[in-house]
Amino acid sequence: MKQNWKPGNLLNPVPVVMLSCAEEGGKPNIITLAWVGTVCSEPPMLSVSIRKDRFSHGIVSRSGEFAVNLVPAKLAKACDLCGVKSGRDTDKFAAAHLTAAPAPNLKYAPLIAECPVNLECRVEKVLELGSHDMFVARIVGVQVEDSLLDKKGRLDLTKADLIVYSHGEYAPLKESIGKFGFSVKKK
Repeated sequence: MKQNWKPGNLLNPVPVVMLSCAEEGGKPNIITLAWVGTVCSEPPMLSVSIRKDRFSHGIVSRSGEFAVNLVPAKLAKACDLCGVKSGRDTDKFAAAHLTAAPAPNLKYAPLIAECPVNLECRVEKVLELGSHDMFVARIVGVQVEDSLLDKKGRLDLTKADLIVYSHGEYAPLKESIGKFGFSVKKK
């Protein structure tokens, strides 16, 4: 048996990221987001959805850029803090003990140095959807910690100890249970 519920956002788990942003003459800010997704492989693009009343919404709208910073378990508390405090009255980098690092491919938005993977993004389109605006952005640079690479230079994201967001809770990603195509791979 299943219950018939009203429409709602129960697509879970989803990535949880810290989006860092800044604009000319302004202080850098961080917002925690779980409304994030891949939208295109070539060119590499992603989307983030931000409530219109959030401080970061205005910064991203005016600057046209941001960085998506993947969150390891050791930064879960910092990630949560950046989601519950407002950048209007809090310096989230200082409050969360995070370091703003230069983004080689962006003009204003910093990276979060403590995050193992950073995606530098430029906004290409904004879709007004209701409670949120969706920013569709091109990934113009990727920064990856050396510790995540194996001896052949291949990325092993399991080493990053990333977390996801699932129905109001943060959870760790566990070890891999298979690679794409494992179900049909010949033995």
